[in-house]
Amino acid sequence: MKFSTPSKFLATISLIAVSCASYAQDAIERIWYNHEKTGKVKIFKATDGKYYGKLVWLKVTEENGKPRVDKNNPDAAHRNDPLMGMQLLKGFTKDDDRHFSGGTIYDPKNGKTYSCKITRNGNALDVRGYVGISLIGRTTTWTLAE
Repeated sequence: MKFSTPSKFLATISLIAVSCASYAQDAIERIWYNHEKTGKVKIFKATDGKYYGKLVWLKVTEENGKPRVDKNNPDAAHRNDPLMGMQLLKGFTKDDDRHFSGGTIYDPKNGKTYSCKITRNGNALDVRGYVGISLIGRTTTWTLAE
């Protein structure tokens, strides 16, 4: 390959680097609206190779003039932890391009943590929380936010 100027060479290298970086990212590593569209969760791959999700946006950020907190947490020591930035999804492994399992989801509405599996369907995620076996649970659909 012959380049006429150093700037063309740098532009080509930059384009290749950006393409490789976006290819390395899984389609699940995005920002998703929850089912009610009252919150956005950013899913990311951590250094341990597992996938996690944290709350990055809330439609209603305050309650009684103060930032919303995890008031239903079963551990009283965490009931004043802010909801914003809270890790809701933990420890998922990638089974294939569409399926992620072995993780948990925390529901701040009731303070409970459930086993969870996620199935990606294009620009949507089927998020299934369950207790014990996945037949006994509930599936909600999250949609791509960004």
